[in-house]
Amino acid sequence: MDYGTLDVLRTRHPAWRLLRSDHAPLVASFLHRVFVTTNARVMAAADFTEALENELFALREHLGEDAFPKSAVEYLNDWTSPEKGWLRKFYKAGTDEAQFDLTPATEKAIAWLASLTERPFVGTESRLMTLFALLEQITVGTETDPVRRLEDLRKKRDEIDAEIARVLSGDVPLLDDAAVKDRFQQFQQLARELLSDFREVEHNFRLLDRKVREKIALWEGSKGALLDEIMGERDAIADSDQGRSFRAFWDFLMSSIRQEELSERLDKVLSLPVVTALKPDARTRRVHYDWLEAGEHTQRTVAQLSQQLRRFLDDAAFLENRRIMDLLHCIESKALALRESQPVDTIISIDAMGAEIKLPLERPLFNPSVKPLLDNLALQAGEDDIDITRLFDQIVVDKTLLADGIRRALRGQAQVTLRDLVERMPLAHGLAELVAYLQLAHGESEVAEGFRAVVDEAVMEPVRWQARDAQDRMITRVARLPRVVYVR
Repeated sequence: MDYGTLDVLRTRHPAWRLLRSDHAPLVASFLHRVFVTTNARVMAAADFTEALENELFALREHLGEDAFPKSAVEYLNDWTSPEKGWLRKFYKAGTDEAQFDLTPATEKAIAWLASLTERPFVGTESRLMTLFALLEQITVGTETDPVRRLEDLRKKRDEIDAEIARVLSGDVPLLDDAAVKDRFQQFQQLARELLSDFREVEHNFRLLDRKVREKIALWEGSKGALLDEIMGERDAIADSDQGRSFRAFWDFLMSSIRQEELSERLDKVLSLPVVTALKPDARTRRVHYDWLEAGEHTQRTVAQLSQQLRRFLDDAAFLENRRIMDLLHCIESKALALRESQPVDTIISIDAMGAEIKLPLERPLFNPSVKPLLDNLALQAGEDDIDITRLFDQIVVDKTLLADGIRRALRGQAQVTLRDLVERMPLAHGLAELVAYLQLAHGESEVAEGFRAVVDEAVMEPVRWQARDAQDRMITRVARLPRVVYVR
């Protein structure tokens, strides 16, 4: 927080430039309504431009025609310029339509502006209890003495037993309205901060990808050393504190039991009269699904970056091979040009000649060659009854039937894994039916309606089914693949 650092941030940081801008109310209010309120991760250029045109039209009706003289496209180009950096403009693979997304700096500025408004209730009790709980988790989790750990566990057990005894006696302690408001406001704040953290995680992975591309473009060493360094940086990001924390968060959120528990508790808390009086945001009821969507978008971004990096490496290898072929062709052309004009003078001279000594016993002994014996057999024509009907047998996998089974499984629960589906409905056609399930997961069939799939590449699950081998014996086959989760 010294003067020099703050002066640099004032002129270069996108968040500070947004706060200093004359159009900060327009930028912050519009981006908050479009991205933050609806938890939109990406928006197409056509929809985004139309929404901004409507916003500008409403403001001009209220403030006058000269309030915002530029068009929506000009404002978007200005906001995505390197000088501003408030929006990220990019193109998805396979499409020529631009896409827009918030930058982490812009989201930080919007969050700070939202915190300036006066809150009707400021609670401190829940935050203090949260601080004590965090300190307790740190001290207990780092305690190496078994005696101290046992003392802490016995103390917690005595407190739980005492609370159970009070409840059995009819003394049920309840939170008052102030405590409920305090804790609910802290929950909303942490939920919003968690959603904003995903954009920063994506931004960090994009910075890593850009750094790796620059290193590939300027690399002059061997390919093996380059790949070792790139994979080392990838592993360092995955094994960093941020990477491990995100992986633990994703494993916790992907649990169906945790999602059902969150849904039940949110419904119960939002039905309380004191919470209803606060008029919470309607999206609070499905905030855990927003977390899931944002986390899935982050994982897809990382997968796309890995795929693009692989394509970039393939292009670099192709250019290197092409350069080698050009050198070989150059050598061949020069050799052909000198073939007819052989030199007449001495090309090379040796200073001294040496006698090559070969002893008689160093010569190998004679080994007679082995001649193969060929049997002259006469071919005889024969007859045999062969069942050729099996050549025309075809395995037909009914994808409509599989999709109906997925929808029936999702009626009683919010999500189901591919492994659970195979256990409920065993595979009748083996690997072909398993491939059909994967095609439904990737939306490659017209019957995949009413559900979508999420692939968790961090968890490998075995899928087993019964099949017959060549001797017509029943055996168990196993396929190991990333966890596939079908979601309503």
